[in-house]
Amino acid sequence: MAESFLMEVCVDSVESAINAERGDISFSPAGLLHIVKLYVKIPIYVMIRPRGGDFLYSDLEVEVMRKDIELMKNQGADGFVLGALTEDGRVDTELCMDLLGIVSGVDLTAAFDMVHDPAVALEALVTLGFERVLTSGCDSSALEGLPLIKRLIDQAKGRITIMPGGGITERNLQRILEGSGAQEFHCSARSSKDSAMKFRNTCVMMGAAFSAPEYGLKVADVSKVRSLNAIAKNTL
Repeated sequence: MAESFLMEVCVDSVESAINAERGDISFSPAGLLHIVKLYVKIPIYVMIRPRGGDFLYSDLEVEVMRKDIELMKNQGADGFVLGALTEDGRVDTELCMDLLGIVSGVDLTAAFDMVHDPAVALEALVTLGFERVLTSGCDSSALEGLPLIKRLIDQAKGRITIMPGGGITERNLQRILEGSGAQEFHCSARSSKDSAMKFRNTCVMMGAAFSAPEYGLKVADVSKVRSLNAIAKNTL
């Protein structure tokens, strides 16, 4: 196994970013990135994702991606997480090459889990110069996709980092690390946090674009980050 592990925590708020750093890990709108950079010292990689859904983007959406990259670079992003596919499920090498030409330190998003042929896609990413690939092994979770994750790591031979992610918890992390040989992993490490609001209209829920009730929050949990970190270190 590796001498050390890198744990990546997905955050969408300043509080989550601070808690991730407090959990002792080595580690979006421009306003969020700007404030996060004021409070944390760990590297911050920004996801460039113009919308939810698939990874086949229109010309207008590509414009948004370019502009987001420009804005985030100006706010001090340490790297970027992005991905794009063609309609037949292949890595959109032309678009990715275009975007990589204006950034440094780039990871591929979960777009990898939607490719037609993972082995072929991995070679394309190596050629393009991606640093790492976030993947659940093209399955519903990293545990379910463990066999493919292991094959991808063997195929990569250190040319690119394969980062398991998807449903990773304290219960399955050791099995995933030992079964795959991965040196890095991705998780949310979140817990529920109740709103401080005293007046509550319980008839109202968030819009369709949100998954949480108006008075419920999901934030990175310091204790979970530390627990996962400890499990990884004990897996050595």
